[in-house]
Amino acid sequence: MLELEVLPERSIGTEQWEFLLGMPFYQVVYIMQRHDTILKAVQISYNEDDPLLSDLIIDLTQDGIRLLFDSDTQQLKIIEVYNLSKVKLKYCGSVFSSPSVQPTTQQIDQTFGATHPGVYHSESRLFVLNFRGLSFEFKIESKCEPRYSHGLGSLQFRQGSSPVVSRLLLYTGNSLDATWCPVLPMSCLEGKCFLDSVHLQFSDGVCSTLRLTLITHSNTHTKLTDTKRVTKQVLLQFGDTCQDVMSSLGCPSKMFYKDEDKMRIYWSGGRKSAHPTSQSDYFFNYFTLGLDVLFDARTHRVIKFVLHTNFPGHYDFNIFSRCRFVLPVMPQLKSIDNSGPQDTQDSPIELLYNTKWHSVQDMLIPRGRKPVVINRSSTTNISNPFNCTYCHSVDNIIFEVMQNDYISTVIVYDPSSLLIPDLSNDYRQSTV
Repeated sequence: MLELEVLPERSIGTEQWEFLLGMPFYQVVYIMQRHDTILKAVQISYNEDDPLLSDLIIDLTQDGIRLLFDSDTQQLKIIEVYNLSKVKLKYCGSVFSSPSVQPTTQQIDQTFGATHPGVYHSESRLFVLNFRGLSFEFKIESKCEPRYSHGLGSLQFRQGSSPVVSRLLLYTGNSLDATWCPVLPMSCLEGKCFLDSVHLQFSDGVCSTLRLTLITHSNTHTKLTDTKRVTKQVLLQFGDTCQDVMSSLGCPSKMFYKDEDKMRIYWSGGRKSAHPTSQSDYFFNYFTLGLDVLFDARTHRVIKFVLHTNFPGHYDFNIFSRCRFVLPVMPQLKSIDNSGPQDTQDSPIELLYNTKWHSVQDMLIPRGRKPVVINRSSTTNISNPFNCTYCHSVDNIIFEVMQNDYISTVIVYDPSSLLIPDLSNDYRQSTV
């Protein structure tokens, strides 16, 4: 049985690990993987048709704990203990729920102190007692009706009995109805850079530059002051060297050397066939930024960027954090044969990481052009339960679109390098 410390408006956990409000989804999963001998029977649920419509949920069925993540930020928003008989809970070192300690109303008052009167819902016979960042729900028997409309003390109970907590909720704010997803806690930064947003910029009609807004620690702090959160902006562009990229983003989470180009059959000529070499292009993988940077093996300069939106239901889910990109693109309404004058709007549209593809497809893709279909087959020790995806090319940008109409990956490549767009995304092998 887990023995967990409850910290209202902050976390629940042990001395070895804790689930913090605001913690990214992948960090919670990493904790579970490290402690898989005690954290078992894990279930993940999400809305397959529209992942942004409802929360992303991790359910620890063996421990009676449910973790609810904001669908947009993918950070922990609410911690719910729905079966208190499966865990031992304490606050400030005092146990208030265990097999030997019943979490009654008197026990909650004794442990947490006085609070405002609770709220009784007569339809569900549910009484809710709220502290800041913490709520307790009590199931009330039908014979125990409130005598007055204020507080738990107005309820009638049988002699020697008292209602027991049926559910505990941990969140940010004064009440569950007014809660919000907190900002990323400083302790979750772990000395790394996290992405706030990235704006893609064009030069001479080609997308060539990324302007990233990063969240990281302050470099200036003393023993008397806490480390502060800072944001900074950096620019990445085609032609940058490895040193340029590491100076801006730091060391990558991992490096991966490409060993083959599975899409070469679709292309004639190009850099690979014109300049055969035994060297391999290589990726810098920045998992906390949702970004991959590809370098040419001969020049060691940037030739491709890969942005990941980390939607559940995709083959790469939970490898990268969500890349919250903003891409201004110029709509072009034309047919596949380019017959007649092209109807091009003067003002660009803003394509975001959460834009549905059907809302922009007709403005970006020539009518009649078919997408490339990607079916990722299962490999050794890795199964692929997900559906195929579709790749659409717009100038030097490739959009990988899931069947629920959300964009999963954006690939921006340097056309001047005659790079063969590798739609197979073999950089994913780096995380296996």
